[in-house]
Amino acid sequence: MTATSLLRLRDLRCLGAGTLFNSVGMMGELVVLGWLALELTNSPFLVGAALGCRMLPLAFVGVPAGVLADRVARPRLLLITGAGQALTAGAMGTLTLLGVVTLGQLLLLTLVAGALRGVEHAARQSYAHDVVGAGALVDGLAILGLAMRGGWLVGSLGVGALIAHRGSGEAYLAVAVAYLLGGLALLPARALAPVAVGAPDSIWRGVTGFVTAVREDRTLGFAHQALLPSLSRDVLHTGPEGLGAMSAARAVGGILGLAVSMRGLLGGGGAVFVGVLVAFGVSLVALGGAPYVVGFTGVMVVVLAANAAGALADLLAQSLLQLSVPHHLRGRAGGAWVVAIGFAPLGQLQIGALASLLGVSAALGVSGLALVALACATVFFYPRLRAL
Repeated sequence: MTATSLLRLRDLRCLGAGTLFNSVGMMGELVVLGWLALELTNSPFLVGAALGCRMLPLAFVGVPAGVLADRVARPRLLLITGAGQALTAGAMGTLTLLGVVTLGQLLLLTLVAGALRGVEHAARQSYAHDVVGAGALVDGLAILGLAMRGGWLVGSLGVGALIAHRGSGEAYLAVAVAYLLGGLALLPARALAPVAVGAPDSIWRGVTGFVTAVREDRTLGFAHQALLPSLSRDVLHTGPEGLGAMSAARAVGGILGLAVSMRGLLGGGGAVFVGVLVAFGVSLVALGGAPYVVGFTGVMVVVLAANAAGALADLLAQSLLQLSVPHHLRGRAGGAWVVAIGFAPLGQLQIGALASLLGVSAALGVSGLALVALACATVFFYPRLRAL
């Protein structure tokens, strides 16, 4: 099926609209969380800890989230999790506007929202397979990926401007509205897959090496976002609007990466996934030196390239994992993905600590080199990945 014919599917349009609004909230939350944590603590390490709290619950809720996504109507789960994330963001915005917000409250509400996000991720990924089928899964996920990056673009620029002109409290309330709209968009969607009643077969059989590579990819590669607040304020001196612009460049890079996949310019499979990880690592090394060589404009270009590679890595990882399991385990496959990305806080804490000790640029360089080394090691130690 072509992208045009896929978009004729009502349930895919509902899922795409929900993904768009949810992503506005998700990226907007990332921007305001990083900025507010930096204002409260003035510490890159604690900014990394705060951003890590967004991802930490995923490592623990991934398995039960996958079971829920196999046993409860997936559109209903997406509606519930959207409303729940709206409540946590709304509470954070209210506390900030009242001037009583503390780091402890910020971390606690972020942890709760992260747990809800784990259920949402498992349900969204498996529902995409329900809607488009195995044959069109890569294109279907690419369409949803474009909606996601479009939402990231709006959330980045909009929330960055809101912080600069209205403050973090109103920015959090805008994030809450976006999450709520993301959940409500699923109201017309149908539950297309029956509730799973079979034995809970192991989803790890045959994909252990692949999930390990995904986990390390998230730990080392995507942790670079934890340094964007410090890169904006302390290295480039561009303030919250610069942070919003860099976050927007992440979204544009993701859109370009997914456009490459939809035009058939990139093949699938585990070997390609490894190659994309190498490109991702090299781009992070370049990002470390860009502020001193090419300035803010050059940094934007490198951020764009890094996140094009990251988007392709995400797309290949999600599609390969969903296609590796039978029908009644799709939710659990989504749960495995959630567990894998739940290790991202390790990378965010690590890169925050490195930045505090060595500086932002050195931390980016070390992480990029580690990701390249991981990708090369994966080729030798996980041969099954190459066969996927």
